[in-house]
Amino acid sequence: MKKILIIDDEVNVALLLSKFLTRNGFDVSTASSGTSGMEALKNDEFNLVLCDFRLEDTDGREMLRNIKTQYPKTGVIIITGYSDIKMAVELIKMGAYDYITKPLYPDEILNTINKAVETHYALVEDTGIDNNIVTEKSKSRDNKKLVFASEFVAGSSKSSKELQRQIELVAPTNYSVIILGESGTGKESVAKSIHLNSQRHNQPFIAMDCGSLTKELAASEFFGHEKGSFTGALYTKIGHFEMANGGTLFLDEVGNLSYEIQAALLRTVQERKVKRIGSTKEIDLDVRIIIATNESLQDGILKGKFREDLYHRFNEFTIYMPPLRERGNDIMLLAEHFLKIANNELGRNVTTFAPEVIDCFMNYRWPGNIRELKNVIRRAALLAEDNEITMKALPLEISNFKAPSFEQAYNHQAYEAPEVKEPRHDLKNAALEAEYETIIKVLREVNFNKTKAAEILNIDRKTLYNKMKAINLK
Repeated sequence: MKKILIIDDEVNVALLLSKFLTRNGFDVSTASSGTSGMEALKNDEFNLVLCDFRLEDTDGREMLRNIKTQYPKTGVIIITGYSDIKMAVELIKMGAYDYITKPLYPDEILNTINKAVETHYALVEDTGIDNNIVTEKSKSRDNKKLVFASEFVAGSSKSSKELQRQIELVAPTNYSVIILGESGTGKESVAKSIHLNSQRHNQPFIAMDCGSLTKELAASEFFGHEKGSFTGALYTKIGHFEMANGGTLFLDEVGNLSYEIQAALLRTVQERKVKRIGSTKEIDLDVRIIIATNESLQDGILKGKFREDLYHRFNEFTIYMPPLRERGNDIMLLAEHFLKIANNELGRNVTTFAPEVIDCFMNYRWPGNIRELKNVIRRAALLAEDNEITMKALPLEISNFKAPSFEQAYNHQAYEAPEVKEPRHDLKNAALEAEYETIIKVLREVNFNKTKAAEILNIDRKTLYNKMKAINLK
């Protein structure tokens, strides 16, 4: 259970917050002054501190400085009034995760806290920081060694080593980066790792899920707004660009943005200035952009869904995230990593995988990639009897998995090429064989999704089925 400390001299506010967060699964403590708050931090370890900016014995700036110096593992969210918005932004640059404004809204509070707990857990694990302890891993930046986000496991497969090389190569630059890969491959962990190894590592890393944004909300989320600038604008809101100023802004599933928002995004990136909705003041920006997508942005350009000029603005460096099925040597490494996390989370001591589970993991296609593996391990750790994960602890879709017949045929090289009377060196025969090999290769790459395969091969599904039938792929 994540532990939260609320520091607020308004006792009623602290009490209401405490009850609300307790009902939502957090372990909550309260303190009514900066002094008692620091004493609480000395006596216990907290994942997150919610600190009012204006306290009787100190202020949010001093509290943040003390907390980040003495307890760098602990995340901080500032509670502020409207008049303190500018200072709240400064505090984010000093290391606060975010701020929330009074009056407090339950949904906003919970959403901000959940993101803060998740992000701080990741970034803290990555850098090896522990409260009052500086480990060798936390010194790695000085030794010019890579620092990875906790979700990122430096695997031993060829594709994983290439990924690490690319992170090391691009991190020190200010290049915009496009990260391509299927859902669940760990694109955000790579973005965090790039940030952690950059000159901006002490500045904010702000992640934004573009896939969940409605057209109406997108502009406000990107650029912020002033109170009263439109119906429902009950308070001044700082946009993600402004929050990330000096640091890194990560835009996930950027291909889902509307064409109108893409135009505004391009203008902001080109001019390096942002203006909140309802304001005439322009704010200078110094932000590194990293974007992620599970779809081809070039296809989006051809279909008129994505701006070509915006694509070229972002495309200074591209990283391809291999799917888990192409990282066979890393599967058990990742499984063991997630098992350690699950043990810590659940208070379990599961230490091994049954041999048949290992075989199952190595043969399964993992359509949900690393995210699916992590969820499977968490579930299995909870259900495991004694200290071993057995087949009984796995979901049925995994324990009962059998490779499609044409995949098995290909893996055992048992597919039958169509009979041809021409000799082997005939050009027509060679072309046919090359075509069939390409079809099989693409089918494997898309996890045997025929619709995707037909799209990549630039043929319709009926043509693909006919060609599969010709080589006895059912």
